[in-house]
Amino acid sequence: MIKVIILGSGNVGTHLFKAFKNNIDIEITQWFSRDLKNINQYSDVVKITDELNELEVADVYILAINDDSINELSSKLPFTNRLVCHTSGSKSINELDSKNRQAIFYPLQTFSKDSEIDFTKIPLCLESFSSKDMNLLKNIATTLNCDYYEISSVQREKLHLAAVFVNNFTNHLFTIAKEITDESNIDFNILKPLISETVQKIYKLDPKEAQTGPAVRNDKETINKHIQDLKSNDHKQLYKLMTSLINNLDHEKL
Repeated sequence: MIKVIILGSGNVGTHLFKAFKNNIDIEITQWFSRDLKNINQYSDVVKITDELNELEVADVYILAINDDSINELSSKLPFTNRLVCHTSGSKSINELDSKNRQAIFYPLQTFSKDSEIDFTKIPLCLESFSSKDMNLLKNIATTLNCDYYEISSVQREKLHLAAVFVNNFTNHLFTIAKEITDESNIDFNILKPLISETVQKIYKLDPKEAQTGPAVRNDKETINKHIQDLKSNDHKQLYKLMTSLINNLDHEKL
């Protein structure tokens, strides 16, 4: 059985706990949080602590904490030569203090505490400096029935950038779309089948090939009408920029 200690009680730490707690091949030895009230509700199923000097021996310590706290917390760990990994998409493996064996266990997904996540559908990006540690991380991924990829810190930084575009920026476009529908007393749910179909297309087509809309057709009349209808100057500028970027693609290859 693989013994794991989770450090951090945010969205990622909470979902890792839920994924691990019913797994027969993983034992959550402890759960650390600087604020115990965040995890008190789980005290009947796992040992909780807010003291680093109370941490027990485990096979791996997973730091599911704020990116800016990784270096500080890892340097304060009261032990050496144990496997410590963080879950950040944007921070290097070297962000971890080198007194312990450094590794990355990055689940590529957006996490909210109140949203149920099927961990088996989350790709895990793994990195370590030793094959032995990598094998342990792969064993955890396999136990969770997750796909995993050996991704370097440089690659992961680029992957995180791409993830911001497909997740954070896309979600903000949904927010703008809902503002538009709300202003006209239209149920935003009407757009959800279109959103689903847009996502489903990229499982079959290259995103460039799946592009449709007035910008692709260079439908200037519709484009100008849309810009006129937008109330926010920021939204007008965003619409113009997105239209220009799409319009400048090499559509002859589509």
